[in-house]
Amino acid sequence: MFCKASLVTVALALIAAASPLQDAGISIPLAKRSSLTNADGTFNHEKAILSTIQTKNKHRANLINLEKNVGIHAFKEGAAIKPLAVVPESLAKRQSEALTDEEDDLEWAGTISVGTPAQKFLIDFDTGSSDLWLPSSACTSSTCSSKKKYTAASSSTGVKKSGTFSIEYGDGSTVSGPIYTDTVAVAGITAKTQYFSPVTTLSSSFADDPIDGILGLAYPAISNLNESPFFNTAFSQGAVTSNVFGFKLASSGSELYLGGTDSKLYTGAIEYHAIDTSTGFWQLTGAKALVGTTTAVSGFETIIDSGTTIMYGPPAAVKTFYSKVSGSAVYDSSEGYYSFPCASPPSVSFSWGGKSWTITADNFSLGETSTGSGKCVGALAGQDIGLGSNVWLLGDSFMKNVYTAFNFGTNSVGFATLA
Repeated sequence: MFCKASLVTVALALIAAASPLQDAGISIPLAKRSSLTNADGTFNHEKAILSTIQTKNKHRANLINLEKNVGIHAFKEGAAIKPLAVVPESLAKRQSEALTDEEDDLEWAGTISVGTPAQKFLIDFDTGSSDLWLPSSACTSSTCSSKKKYTAASSSTGVKKSGTFSIEYGDGSTVSGPIYTDTVAVAGITAKTQYFSPVTTLSSSFADDPIDGILGLAYPAISNLNESPFFNTAFSQGAVTSNVFGFKLASSGSELYLGGTDSKLYTGAIEYHAIDTSTGFWQLTGAKALVGTTTAVSGFETIIDSGTTIMYGPPAAVKTFYSKVSGSAVYDSSEGYYSFPCASPPSVSFSWGGKSWTITADNFSLGETSTGSGKCVGALAGQDIGLGSNVWLLGDSFMKNVYTAFNFGTNSVGFATLA
């Protein structure tokens, strides 16, 4: 359930003109919701399993779209479309109860409007996907009952297109519906004739989630609709003058900035690194993971994904990583989780050939294994997501430590020190 008290209050600032230090763009207020740590400081193991299943299936769908849109030649070595990850039967029976904790919600959300006149929705902004979907007034799933719904007949600019949209989830349910175009606005930025799906079936995975839908910010190559995502459409229509957007995800002052970067939120220069555009992801090469000053693993690729809660790496590489962490131990071998002494957390950082970007002790810990155990679960898990044998997925546990800029103009991702 959604904890209203956890909303981050962020002023909506419309920047009227550019300055030498400030791009002309607009900041979007985001609602902050917490990690996989319970209110008592312990690790929510069941929620973590469900989160991993959702992450696996999201990227499984992305690979299906990539193969359809580009071809299997775009897959990285070791990448494969895995069988659908399913919720274990024992956990499925308890899932409804596990999802009622107000402290275990995960996404970073903000408000958008669709249609003429505007219909408003709470949306998760996701750099790990590329489509916009939201519930339709024609939705037949019980999950839709608590959501705001798009009414096509009420919009003078809505147009139904041919084809259908569909994503399958591990609980046996789907997000699916027709395809439309309509006017989509995020704060002051408007994209006309934007492709999206008003879904008529909504996965039960979203039953206790306050968001209405998802707005993807990755490349068209992984779009199920095989159309231009919102930000790309907005830029092509001149709604923003800079083909860049930036994220700050933190306990306060969180913001998505469209049309540049918000220099008030970081210090120094942004350190940019080129991405491999063939995959459709914001995928950096040449990464290394450090424990203290020791390089634990090097030469791997990293996808920067605001729609994923923690960090994942190939099981063998993550095992090597934790071998450099003093006092670490396997916590859950099937899910790839490790523990470390809470009293002496490791200094963890990532580098792409420039500065080492450190993850704070708070952001690297998902909480104690049990109350008073003195052992904390690490926010890096060993999992084969299917993205490639040398590909890591860095979600919010990494992004909360840096200002992150996503640059379509130069096909690069940049990091800067938070102000």
